[in-house]
Parts: sequence; C-alpha cells; structure tokens
Amino acid sequence: MRSRFTGFVLKLDDYLRASWHNSTRPTEMDLDESPDWVSLRILSSGETGNTGQVHFQAIYRLGTGWGYLQENSEFVREDGRWYYLKGQPQEGVLKPGRNEPCPCGSGKKFKACCI
Repeated sequence: MRSRFTGFVLKLDDYLRASWHNSTRPTEMDLDESPDWVSLRILSSGETGNTGQVHFQAIYRLGTGWGYLQENSEFVREDGRWYYLKGQPQEGVLKPGRNEPCPCGSGKKFKACCI
C-alpha cells in the first residue's frame, strides 16, 4: 500500500497500473488532476493466505484546506507479488484542530505550521 501511495504522489501511472490486478486494472489512468497527496496512515491490515486487506487514510491538500480518502482495500498475491484488487473509498474534508499535529506530516502543531 505504501508503494502505491508513493506512486500516486509521484504520478507514476505505469507503476500503479502494473501493481493493479489484471482482472480490475483500468485501461488508462490520468493523474494530471490528482490531488496533492501529503501523508498516509495505515489504520489496519491483515492477510490470510494469498489475500490481504489494508484500511488506510490518505491526506491531501484541498485548496486552502485538507481532504482525505479512506479506503478498505483488497489485495491478492500471485507469484509472490501483491496486486491491488479493489477498494471501498470514502472521501471527506479534514478539519484539524489548532493543537493537533499538522496533516502535512511536519510533526508540528497545525497552528504553527499550515494554518
């Protein structure tokens, strides 16, 4: 999941398509309008045999604010390699409090960083 997030950050559509299972892979990807992804939090993960699940939250800049994409993703392992199969995404607006860690991942409080 972390490598796929990096693929979205760097807009590596070839890598993302290669890490997508061929049964659900889109024929084309256009990442030109992709948001400015800034951080990834893995909320839970697990695997059973050749299937895996990752529940994550990815944070992105939304104009002058912040948004998030949260998804329960399913993966399958074939020939020792993991492939993204499908997910159930939910998007929303992130409203960090002034004293919470900044969503940009700087480690600073929000009020001292990106406010």
